[in-house]
Amino acid sequence: MSSADSRPAGRATLSDVALLAGVTPGTASKALNGRGRLRPETRQRVRDAAEQLDFHPNPLAQGLLAGRSWTVGLVTTDSIGRFSIPVLLGAEDALGAGQISVLLCDTRGDAIRERHYLRTLLARRIDGIIVTGRRIDPRPPLPASLPIPVVYAFGPSSAPGDISVVSDEEHGVRLAIEHLLHSGRSRIAHVAGPAHHAAARERAAHTESVLAESGLTLATGRSLHGDWSEAWGRQAAQLVLRSSPDCDAFFCGNDQIARGVADALRESGVRVPQDIAVVGYDNWDVMALASRPPLTTVDMDLTELGRTAALRLMEAIDGHPRPGVHRVPCRLMVRESTGPAG
Repeated sequence: MSSADSRPAGRATLSDVALLAGVTPGTASKALNGRGRLRPETRQRVRDAAEQLDFHPNPLAQGLLAGRSWTVGLVTTDSIGRFSIPVLLGAEDALGAGQISVLLCDTRGDAIRERHYLRTLLARRIDGIIVTGRRIDPRPPLPASLPIPVVYAFGPSSAPGDISVVSDEEHGVRLAIEHLLHSGRSRIAHVAGPAHHAAARERAAHTESVLAESGLTLATGRSLHGDWSEAWGRQAAQLVLRSSPDCDAFFCGNDQIARGVADALRESGVRVPQDIAVVGYDNWDVMALASRPPLTTVDMDLTELGRTAALRLMEAIDGHPRPGVHRVPCRLMVRESTGPAG
């Protein structure tokens, strides 16, 4: 009977695995850690032996050998969490599947607090960082001197050589406008957020571009910019009803605006969607499902965005970075606020 056979269950060592696989302990270590140049059959034989003996490598020892801590930092500037929480959950799901621990740091948009967290994370020997926030506006990159990879999620880095994962704004707008056009709408108004926000500017520009492809222009001649609020939606709806009475659809920059529009239309005796259809953006359940009627809206698939950011980070940690901006497609959630005119 071999020493491996006589050892109590669950107490196997690397030497036991090496003995059963017919290799040296050094070769067994390389096979289990994915290092070194080994023949595939040798690597598989070691893995089979480890499984047979129920051998589980010590994560700390693995990290020391690989020069890794198997820990990453998630840095957010969004203390509210409306956009960052789905991104962080998606990232954590992907990282957890790779048995990587996550340290969450909320900077609250404070540069001093951000520098403090960076020092703390580096002292913990983390392997990489994902940075996210509450807006899609490009943000200044973290110091280039950082010795670890960084991926920016939702809000991209302003440095083109960095790795950024963002929502595909053009795709989201196209889904909304084409849905309205296919339902027979052609006099579409666009009610947006503040013009100094990238999300408002980009959605307005894409709206005009997609309409132009069908030979159409905005019902009001231009996008209407205001706050990201229900109050602005109600005000904008009244403006459009007075200036463009033939309007048959509203595409709104977010769900709060869309809910305000829907309320104002209903109070004015306008039927939604029979007379005027309404589409929102964000798929924020609190707004979209509570609206009367429930809103058709663009979902940025933020959980998938976070998962993709985590995968890009793991690639960079493994020495295969993919610099540039990576765009994640949106989805259209069709509900009762849109439908054929009638």
